[in-house]
Amino acid sequence: MPEHTVEISVFPSLAAVSAQDWDACACPEAAGGGRPIDPFTTHRFLLALEQSGSVGPGTGWAPQYLVARVQDQVIGVAPAYVKSHSQGEYIFDHSWANAYERAGGRYYPKLQIAVPFTPVTGRRLLARPGFETTAPTALAQGAVQLTANNRLSSLHITFCTGNEAQAGAEIGLLPRIGQQYHWENADYASFDDFLAALSSRKRKTIRKERATAQAFGGTLRALTGDQIQPAHWDAFWRFYQDTGARKWGTPYLTRAFFDIAHQTLRDDILLVLAERDGIPIAGALNFIGRDTLFGRYWGAVEDHPCLHFEACYYQAIDYAIAHGLARVEAGAQGEHKLARGYLPVETHSLHWIADPGLSDAVERFLAAERAAVGEDIEILTSYGPFRKTGGHDQ
Repeated sequence: MPEHTVEISVFPSLAAVSAQDWDACACPEAAGGGRPIDPFTTHRFLLALEQSGSVGPGTGWAPQYLVARVQDQVIGVAPAYVKSHSQGEYIFDHSWANAYERAGGRYYPKLQIAVPFTPVTGRRLLARPGFETTAPTALAQGAVQLTANNRLSSLHITFCTGNEAQAGAEIGLLPRIGQQYHWENADYASFDDFLAALSSRKRKTIRKERATAQAFGGTLRALTGDQIQPAHWDAFWRFYQDTGARKWGTPYLTRAFFDIAHQTLRDDILLVLAERDGIPIAGALNFIGRDTLFGRYWGAVEDHPCLHFEACYYQAIDYAIAHGLARVEAGAQGEHKLARGYLPVETHSLHWIADPGLSDAVERFLAAERAAVGEDIEILTSYGPFRKTGGHDQ
């Protein structure tokens, strides 16, 4: 095979790809033992999803991992799944599916390049250093070919980076923009330093919320690594089931995922627990990246005013400031985050649709949506809690 020829292979299990080869593409920045930019495309995280049964048979997420090689060297990888529904994606295409099926088409199955159940921006077309152009292009083209060859309706690359979105658009994929809320660390020395950047009214509100939450009758603990014990996952599973049942009907992650996470991911995890009389009654699960804390799940078995805000948002800010992290990403949706210092930012995805008629309709929709999202971000940012330069502190 000529040296420049890229070969794409598809594997139904990540066990067929070595952690060394996968992570050389997914997180080369962690090769020396440091943290990855985010843990969600690492071999250990994706394998935990698969081994726990959170993806695979019966879930609607059938793994089809893409691997790009030049000769015997793995130069790129992508976490891909054949989907039989649109659950657990957070960039919604339900309306596209409904319209296509009303017109007599078959929208499912489709191909998704994504981290399941994880609305976190990151690289999706993962390249070994030195192949940053060759590998993503080959992976994107291979994914389109896989979609077409298997008569799937469409390809979706969700929560990709802005650079990936631009490169994908240049080869004919349809770019989409969404939004979520992030907290940015302006080199704050303390939480009070952060509060000083807010209007006085917002400062008072947050201080009142923190005091209300702290008065729930117990203590809050932030645990990571070996501080996390197996029994903590028993408690968090109860919280997660409660939230999952209310939001999705059935929780996405299985109980086994948390057992595997304890073995292979606990150094990537920050677990905030609210305990009363030594018994956990609420908790928030975060993942730790190189410069970002990623808020993922929250749950509680008791209802206490403002405890959700404290455990999910303010404890995360405390941790980020104490550890010099640049931002906190608090997950999908939630305009209530705005008043707590989390401002709207763009998210990106790419789409390829086999049917020309549906593709044209989606392309028109996305153009209008991009303009609307841009306006929303501008307006929402203006309503943020920060003091206006040159204005009154109110």
